[in-house]
Amino acid sequence: MTGPLDGIRVIEAATLFAGPLAATHLGDFGADVVKIEHPARPDASRGHGASKDGIGLWWKTIGRNKRTATLDLSQLDGQRVLLELAQRSDVLIENFRPGTLERWHLAPDRLLEVNPGLIIARVTAFGQHGPYAHRPGFGSIAEAMSGFAAVTGEPDGPPTLPPFGLADGIAAIATAFAITAALRARDESGRGQVIDLAIIEPMLAMLGGQITAYDQLGFVQPRLGNRSANNAPRNVYRSRDGQWLAVSTSSQSIAERVVRLVGRPELTEEPWFATGRGRAEHADELDVAVGGWIAERDAADVSRAFDDAQAAVGPVYDARGIAADPQFAALGTIATVDDDELGALRMQNVLFRMSQTPGRIRWAGRPHGADTDTVLAELGRDADEVARLRAMGVV
Repeated sequence: MTGPLDGIRVIEAATLFAGPLAATHLGDFGADVVKIEHPARPDASRGHGASKDGIGLWWKTIGRNKRTATLDLSQLDGQRVLLELAQRSDVLIENFRPGTLERWHLAPDRLLEVNPGLIIARVTAFGQHGPYAHRPGFGSIAEAMSGFAAVTGEPDGPPTLPPFGLADGIAAIATAFAITAALRARDESGRGQVIDLAIIEPMLAMLGGQITAYDQLGFVQPRLGNRSANNAPRNVYRSRDGQWLAVSTSSQSIAERVVRLVGRPELTEEPWFATGRGRAEHADELDVAVGGWIAERDAADVSRAFDDAQAAVGPVYDARGIAADPQFAALGTIATVDDDELGALRMQNVLFRMSQTPGRIRWAGRPHGADTDTVLAELGRDADEVARLRAMGVV
């Protein structure tokens, strides 16, 4: 079976991390992704995080299902090659600072001139216009400015940033969605278009009704730690054998089941228990009831009891727990990929399962420039021309 994006050609001229992750998602579902890197300055994600034998392990995931080619877009010959690639491609993903493509004579107008059906996804921290457009920015800045950090952390502690690329990851999924929507629109009109995606925006979209609550009520959500302003009990609790467990009671019926399970059925008769916000206002009392009950039992016993009561509980996992969990195993969430450099690798699988046109990992991230000669040959460049470009530092 082929992926749903089989036949779609994508140029990825992006680094760290939203743009490349968007291209990864497209490649996972069949797109032919050609990643463009500078000949002398590879994508920094190759050296980001843990490595083995000098090979970046994160790159093996973010670079999967991509062919890698080198190209110096600041040189005229490099610009000509990119225009040729754009002419035969469906999508270009770039995340240079606004104005950079224009300075290289590769503005969207010129790209659309050579290929009117091209989808151009421009992924930047702050978007293509506005007072901050010229600023450098990363996902951490988006996590701060979107309101995420302000509501994350303990009430008496500082705003808290996540220890991974959360804003980039959300922006990547949004970018992949925008590209597929633009491809669907092209099916009808035959025309490509430019996507302007600011990383500060998808993160904000995940934060619920905060803007509307501020607009209508002047309410600004405080930091609540692991609690929620909308329901309780909702927290992480430690079992007798030292395992942290998360409990959530977003629905009234689940909340009732939990307090009955922990031996406090009388709480359901309290007037405040009838609403999520009312329960949240009594979170201290509910945490004592639930936390005390869990602390007297081992994690496995707690999980079985919650299952029997049809109440929601889940262990707080690190990578070890994820790798061993039977539900992830049943779903195939962790895939094993054969790699020429490192042998068998385990990594996160594609985002979702499709019954007729599933995605798959065809290969892990490839070495810098591994497919340059092949990509240039597909454009009709012979060995002498490739040697000339290499001698000039274009590739």
